[in-house]
Amino acid sequence: MITKRQTRRRIPALVTAGALAGVVAGAAGCSTPPAPRTAPGPTAVSATARPAPDRSAPAPSATAQACPEGGVRLVEGEGNAAMGLRVADFQLVNCGTQPYVLEGYPRLSLRDDRDGPLEVSVEHGSAGITTGTPNLDAAPQRVALAPGQAAVFGIVWRNLVTDGTVVATTAQVLEVEPRPGAPRLSLRLASPVDLGNTGKLGLGPWQPLTR
Repeated sequence: MITKRQTRRRIPALVTAGALAGVVAGAAGCSTPPAPRTAPGPTAVSATARPAPDRSAPAPSATAQACPEGGVRLVEGEGNAAMGLRVADFQLVNCGTQPYVLEGYPRLSLRDDRDGPLEVSVEHGSAGITTGTPNLDAAPQRVALAPGQAAVFGIVWRNLVTDGTVVATTAQVLEVEPRPGAPRLSLRLASPVDLGNTGKLGLGPWQPLTR
């Protein structure tokens, strides 16, 4: 039988054991810290959506070619070549609103593909280069162009290499002064002027364009 005295002695022991168990449990908890929480992964950021081009929209219409400062435009005509002989013609179109008067011959110069000037002897008429070219050897005349009308002039040359020590000349750009003091017109040629090393060009006068 357990007496009162014995009960009083065991209660502290029991309390001490419980407290000890709590301390041990706490110590165990401190020696093994809880695993850290996993950091959240990067959040995917969607790229800013770009609107797709509207292919059903009509393309902008091409603007009409502006008329040059002097009120006239230079146009390359169809050339002709046979046995080294070259003939070409060019039109001058009055794209302005006022009449445009021409007389005599245009002033003409040639440039290479780098826009450098070429030394070429430009002579009026066929200049002995060929015969049977009445449009080049015609007498100069006065040509008046109403708006929308055009005049024409021709050139002739031979593509010959007669001296191997002289570099052959090829003009990629034609420059024309239609009348004295008028703005010069520059035209990049679809068919270059291949002079070889002759360095000579025949030039015809202004003539009205007849269709």
